[in-house]
Amino acid sequence: MAEPTWQNYKETKFSKPLPLKGIRVLEVCTLLLGPSGPGFLARLGAEVIKCEVPPMGDTLRSMAPFSYFFKDQSTSLIRPNPNKYWIGLDLHKPEGQQVFLELAAKADIVEENLRPGVMERWNVGYRQILEVNPSIIYIAKTGFGQWGQYAEENRPSNDGAAQGMSGYAWISRFPGRPPLKNRLYICDSYGALLGEVAVLAALHYRDRTGKGQYIELSQSEAIMRTMSWVWPYQQMTGKGAGPAGNRDVSICPADTFRCADDTFVAIAAPDEAEFRGLCQAMGRPELAEDPRFQDHLTRLQEEHAVEILRIIAEWVRTRTAEEIERLAEEYGFAASRVRSIQDVVENAHSRARGFLTEVDDPLLGEFLDYEFPVMMSRTSPRVRWSVRPVGFDNEYVMKYILGKSNDEIRRLYECGALGKWAQVRGRRPPPDWDGKTGLILSRE
Repeated sequence: MAEPTWQNYKETKFSKPLPLKGIRVLEVCTLLLGPSGPGFLARLGAEVIKCEVPPMGDTLRSMAPFSYFFKDQSTSLIRPNPNKYWIGLDLHKPEGQQVFLELAAKADIVEENLRPGVMERWNVGYRQILEVNPSIIYIAKTGFGQWGQYAEENRPSNDGAAQGMSGYAWISRFPGRPPLKNRLYICDSYGALLGEVAVLAALHYRDRTGKGQYIELSQSEAIMRTMSWVWPYQQMTGKGAGPAGNRDVSICPADTFRCADDTFVAIAAPDEAEFRGLCQAMGRPELAEDPRFQDHLTRLQEEHAVEILRIIAEWVRTRTAEEIERLAEEYGFAASRVRSIQDVVENAHSRARGFLTEVDDPLLGEFLDYEFPVMMSRTSPRVRWSVRPVGFDNEYVMKYILGKSNDEIRRLYECGALGKWAQVRGRRPPPDWDGKTGLILSRE
C-alpha cells in the first residue's frame, strides 16, 4: 500500500485511526506540568479521564492571561487539555476513592502531579492501585521528586521555581543583568513531554513482559536535560556557565541583531562556507582570511568572537530584516527575522501545513489552535474536542465505563463523591450553552 501524500494530510487526518486508541489514562493533575502529559496522549487517541475535585476543579481554571477568558473558559486551560473526559470526583471521600480504584482497575496508566504522599493519604496511590491492577503504569510528577531533602520538606513548586532551582534562569540572561525567567512555561511543557516518553517506553515494556511500573519525574531535573554542555563543562573545567544573552557560545557567529527598521534578525554562520558567504554579503570578503576568524575554533575565542559579532552588528544596523533574509538566501548563511506572535499566527507557511488550524468545538465554537507538532502519515494526531466544565462527563464515565445504574450514580451525588461545576467563571459552561450540546450522556 502506497504511503499517503502530505498534500492531502489536512483533509484526510480525521478519517485515519489514532495511534493510541484503546489506551485508557486516569489523570489526577492540576496546573500545567501534570495535565500536559495526558494532553499529548489524548491528541494521539488515548482515552483520558480527568478527575477533578468538585465543584472548583483544576487550579488552572482560574489562571487566564491578562484575565482574559474565552466563553468563560480559561485560555490557559485549553492548551494542555484537549480530547479529555471530565469527571468531578472528590477523593477525600471513601466513596470517591472507591470509584477511583474501580476506574484504575480498568486503566492502563495513572498520572498525577500532587505533592508526595497525597495520593497515598487518599488511599489511591501506587501501592493501593497495584492491588486492583498489577500491570498499571503510574507516573508521579513533582517539582523536586518523591524523595530527597526538598521532597521531605514538602516544598511546592511551579515553573518559575523549577527554572530557578535548575540553574536555567541563571544562564538565561544577559551579562550583568538579573536572572531571567522564561515567560513561557518551559519546565512544565518539557517535563511533561519527558514524562510521556517514559510512559510510552513503559507501555512498550509492558507489551513485552506484561509488567507495569512506577515512574517518578522531577520537574527541575527534567529541564536540566536541555542545558546540554553546561554540566560536563563545569565538571571538566571547574568553571560555571555564565550568561551570554542571545549569543550562542558554542557557535560563532550566532546571535540576534537589531536591524535598520528596529526589527531583529537571528544570524548563524558556523560552517566555513557559510561564514565566507556572510562576509561576502557584508562586502567584507577579507574577513574570512583574517587570522582571528579563519576557522570556527579560532572565532570562538572570546576576544575574537566579541569582535566579529561587533562587526556583524554594525552591518546589520544598516539593513532591514527583509534585506538580511534575502542576502542570506543568496549567499548561503542562516538568517531569520525574529517574528512577533501576530506574525506567527498570520504565517502562511504554518496555515498551509495545517499546523495552525481552526477548531470547531461543539461547546466553545470556533477558535484558533495548533495541531500536534508531529505529522504521522497513517495515524494522524488531532484535536477532536476542547475543554469541558467540572464533572461534565460524569454520567458517561459512570455508566459506560463502570456500568453503574442511575440509582448508584444518584447516591454518589448525594454523598458528595460526585459533583459538577460551581457557577464561577472558569468552572461553568459558556453563557450561551443550551444545556445539551457536547454532552455524551445526560443525567436522567
